Amino acid sequence: MIRKLQQAARFLGQSARLMVGVPDYDNYVAQRAITHPGVPVMSQEAFFRERQEARFGRGKCNTRCC
Repeated sequence: MIRKLQQAARFLGQSARLMVGVPDYDNYVAQRAITHPGVPVMSQEAFFRERQEARFGRGKCNTRCC
């Protein structure tokens, strides 16, 4: 019972972070290890910066206009 509550809390927390735009670094690392083993992963800071640039653009107006 406690294990199911912990899983539900983890899922809800991850969902809430994704809804407000906070990327999931742990999920990125796990997926990267599965799909590209042996290839270095970005640091957490670099990952966050890359996700923010992908979301908001790199100083250019694309689909989200000023």
